[in-house]
Parts: sequence; C-alpha cells; structure tokens
Amino acid sequence: QDNGSNGGPTRTAFDHGIRNADWFKTLGADGHDQATEPGNPDILYAESQQGNLHRVDRRTSEELAIQPQAREGEPAERFNWDAPIEASFHMPTRVYHASYRVWRSDDRGDSWTPISGDLTRSENRIEQPILGRVQSFDNPWDMGAMSNYNTVTSIGESPVDEDVVWAGTDDGLLHVTEDGGATWRRIEVGTLPGMPDRAFVNDIKADFHDRSSVYVALDNHKEGDFSPYLVKSSDLGRSWQSLAGDLPDRHLVWRVVQDHVDPDLLFAATEFGIFVTVDGGAEWIEIDTGLPTISFRDIVIQRDHEDVVAASFGRGIFVLDDYTPLREAAEQGLTAEATLFDTRPALWYIPKEVSEDQGANEWTAENPPYGAVFTYHLRDGFMSREAERRLAEAAIAAGADVPFPGFDALEAELREQGPWVHLVVRDAAGEVVNRVDGPTSDGIHRVAWDLTLASQAFVEPGDEGTDGELWALPGTYTATLEVLEEGEVRQLAGPMEFEVQPLYASTLPRVAAAAIAQFRDDFVEVQREVDATERLLEEQLGTVAALQTALARASSPDAELVNRLEAARQELLALRERMDESEAMDEVGESGPPTPGDRLNAAEGGLETTHGPTAQHRLMLDVARSELAPIRAEIERMAEEVVPALQADVEAAGAPPVRRGGA
Repeated sequence: QDNGSNGGPTRTAFDHGIRNADWFKTLGADGHDQATEPGNPDILYAESQQGNLHRVDRRTSEELAIQPQAREGEPAERFNWDAPIEASFHMPTRVYHASYRVWRSDDRGDSWTPISGDLTRSENRIEQPILGRVQSFDNPWDMGAMSNYNTVTSIGESPVDEDVVWAGTDDGLLHVTEDGGATWRRIEVGTLPGMPDRAFVNDIKADFHDRSSVYVALDNHKEGDFSPYLVKSSDLGRSWQSLAGDLPDRHLVWRVVQDHVDPDLLFAATEFGIFVTVDGGAEWIEIDTGLPTISFRDIVIQRDHEDVVAASFGRGIFVLDDYTPLREAAEQGLTAEATLFDTRPALWYIPKEVSEDQGANEWTAENPPYGAVFTYHLRDGFMSREAERRLAEAAIAAGADVPFPGFDALEAELREQGPWVHLVVRDAAGEVVNRVDGPTSDGIHRVAWDLTLASQAFVEPGDEGTDGELWALPGTYTATLEVLEEGEVRQLAGPMEFEVQPLYASTLPRVAAAAIAQFRDDFVEVQREVDATERLLEEQLGTVAALQTALARASSPDAELVNRLEAARQELLALRERMDESEAMDEVGESGPPTPGDRLNAAEGGLETTHGPTAQHRLMLDVARSELAPIRAEIERMAEEVVPALQADVEAAGAPPVRRGGA
C-alpha cells in the first residue's frame, strides 16, 4: 500500500516477470490487508484474519502484535475477516484499523484510541435469515475462524485534509467525519444510485486533489449479484454518481485507485482483470496485455516510480512499469531493472523462515551462502594414500599388470585420517571459535562459516563436526587455511582479517531492558494469579459435584440442601464463564466479553519480541489484574465460606465423606 514517499513496492522489489519477494512475511495464518509507513519502507503493518494486526520490522524481521483491544468493561471487538489497515498521508506514524469501530494510533500501534462508536448495524448474526429464514441454533454453525458480520471493511483518509476520514461496512453503511472522528455522518448504501441496500463496501479512496471527493467500490456477490458497483461523491457523500459506465457485466469491482497527478485517471481491479479510465469513468479500457483473466483483489500506484502494482487472487504480483503515458493517452512503455553484486563482510542476521507449502508450481532459487564466505586456491591439492594409489593405478597402460601394494600399505590406507583442510576462525583475542572443513583437491574452492561457535556439548563416540547452537557476535575475526596430514598440522595461508557486521539496525528504539524485565515479572505474577484462581474454581466445582453425589447416598437426605448445592453450582459456573467464556458461545465459535485470560493473551504479545512491550500490552496486563480481582474474591468466598458449610451439612445428613476438590 503506497500512502507516501517510498511507500509500497519499489523497483528494487519489482521488475518484469520474476520479482524479488524477500520482504514477504508469514504471520502463521492467511494473509490479508497490509500497509507501509510513508517514507519508511522498513515498517509494515500486516494481519491475519479478523484483525490480528502486527507491525513488521523489515530490518529485524520481527513481527509485533499490536491489535487494538477492548477496554475494561467493553464488549469484545468484532473484526472483519479482512479488517482494513490505513497508513496516514499526514503523519508517518499514524495508522488506522477498524473493528466495528474505527481505531487510530499515532505511535505505530503502540497505543490505540477509538475515534468512532459502532458504525455498523450491530445485529446478532445468528438472528439473520439464511436461505430465507432464521435457522435453528442446532445447525452446524462454525464462526470460530469464519468472517464476522457487522464490521468495518474499509477506511479512507483524505490526502488533502486529515480531519476527513471515511469508513464503510459489510452491512451497507458508509460514514464520514470532517473533524477527525469527533462526529460521524451516516450514509445508507441503499440510497446511492442503483445500489443494493446491503452492498459490501470493498474499497474507499478519498480524492488526491479534492477534500470533498471520494470513490467507493461496492460488492453484492454474496447475494448472487456480480454487477460492478463503483460510485463517486464530490460533496462529502451528500450526492453520488455511478462510475461503472461501460465496465462489463459480472466484473464486480474489488479496488479503485486514482492517479496523484491527473484526477481523471483511475484504475479499477475487478473480478476478471484491470481496467483504466482517462476521463473520470466515462469510458473504461481493459489492460489485457500480460494479465490473466482472474480476480484482482488489490491495486496500488507506486508514486515515486509511477508504476501500477496489482495483486491477483492467484497469488501473483503484476506490475505495469511507468504508466505515465496514460496521462497523455500515449503508448505504454516498460523499463528494465539491473542487479549489481558487491563484495561485502559477513552479514549477521537471523535467516527468515519461508513456507515450504508453496503449491505444485513452486519455483525457488538458492540464497547466497549465509555467514562468512571463504575462497581459497590449492595448487596441487592433498590426497589420501588410497586416492594416490588409485590415481597411480589409473595411469597404468591398458593390459599391463597392476602391482599389488602389499598388505602393510593397504593397512596404512585403512588407518589413515585425512588429509583434511580447515578454515580456522579466531576472534579478536586469538581464540579459536570454530573450524570449517573444505575440499582438498586442487583448484579454487569456496566454503562458508555459518557464524556458529564450536559446540561445547558433551562429546559422544562417533560425534562429528563442531557447529553448535550459539552465534558469534559482530566484530573482527581472522581465518587461516590449515591442513592436517599424517597427523601434523601445517598453516598454508593467512591469517586473513574480516568483519562480521549486523545486517539490520533496529528501526525503532527498543524498550529498556529493565522495563522489559519488569513487564515479564508482572506478567508471570498475573499469570500465576489467573492459574491459581482457575484451579481454585475447578476445585470448588469438583467438590460441589462430589457433594451432590454423596447427598444422593445420604441416610437423611434434605430437599433444601439439594437446592443449596445446585445454587452453589450455578454460581460457580457463572464465575467460570467470567473466567473463561460462555460454553454456548464457545460451541459455535462466538466471542463473548473479554476475560482475564483474554487480556493476558493480548499482553503476552509484549513478550514475543525483542522490541519489548508497548503501552497497550502493559494496559492489557493491568486490565487483566483489575478484572481478575473481584472474580477471585468471589471464588475465595465460595471456597472459604459457602462450600465448607455445604460440606458440613451434607456430612451431617449421613452422607459418605467427601474429599475437597472432588478427587
């Protein structure tokens, strides 16, 4: 997504045909919307389904969980499957995200502020008709990893006026604010020309040149309607005109993008291709050169280089290099990209993980060797006794006798170790940190040291190799070329000095080590409190269940005591729901109010990065502690007063003894 200088893909990432894809990351689930910080391509915002938002640092390859979280006493956030992410045109560190409301962060997602209320119809989706009627709860519902409903699906900040922000939903609503979110004006999609009442808002693009203008792409295919819906307003949504024009039927529009120089030059990504208009939507022309007939789900303009970049549902990236001729209705032109190779020090970094499940048409190429690469030349090479004998025998003329070397010579061959050639790596203090084996034959050879230190683990018989799991640190090292032959070590060349340098510098300041340690201590403390509370609760439930069983065997059963036991069980189950979640909602994957465990899970993201916890992580930890306290107090009251009293009365009724906890 290109929202500013250097935002979006650059020519170092894309050229004709094969593209360098080293910046793609995996968040452990399906990929969805993303954005790049304007002016800083090292900071990306990406998510997996239902708004699981992360900030990705390309320098360090770190993924920091920054999803906005409901505050204390608020209902669970309701995020769309493709929750929108919008980087601001006006403040590089500002980013928008949305659930059923719009969130804004001015510090790259470290903390969040909701700038709207619920902008959706806020309905219970189970009560919505399916196949013409409301269905039974016993239907095979599955909403755990499915798309939510009544959610914000698109955000559009005006490049002209930062106070103008648009939001669209999946239930047929548009909203616009002219004061940065203080107030919002609602627009029913059904009031737009020729628009279905509940069309899904696929995309909103505020005009680059006019604060009052906006472009909106909508979608009604879930109702079997594949018509292209594309509209424009020039008066902040008070009136609208259709721009669908001569777009072909059944070409539903997924995205729209406007040229930043010519306001009438627009591109539309549709279900079956890419279309362009140079007259503001009166006439659309399909760009069919080099493009498959497939759904294109996103399209952006890389403004620095003036390229159009489109992403297909077939997981392909297509680039129209230099689209500026379209401004003059001239012939298209493409430019080539060159690659240069430089000699460099050993680069110190953690290699990125790449998914191994790429499909049947996977194409990959090897990366350069990781670590310090050593090139050396051996004029004659070194050969073992066996190799020398075989070479001599090969030189004997055909038909001539091959002499028997004798058993002593053959025994010597079997006993020989080596010869071996090593690259011996030493640190600045001269201490050997590792040895790298290399070929012994004559010629030029290249080997790499993977920057690991020699293993210090206990050596078992048969162990080979020296590599350990610890990494050498950046600094100055030397390498010497040595040979081990006939039990003797000789230095052949060197020493050669080289540097190990970090590939990545930290893009953003890291949290102080002391603060990280304190957060971890606090997290462990709250985690222990949550675990202890859950165990105490389960003990009481087990005890009450055992007391109910024992009372059924009592010699003097008491009807009132039966009622008291059931009341205690219901009270404990209600506390369990506050600690965990509704069993009924969990059965269909529906989210209930956030629990202390949910808060703790949200805070845990601050432990999974070297960056350290954000303000939101700390806030969630505080909320977990705050929400847990009254629940724990109620459970302790049950454990210390209610359940013991019940146990005494059950035993007095002539029931068999019961062990606390029900064990």
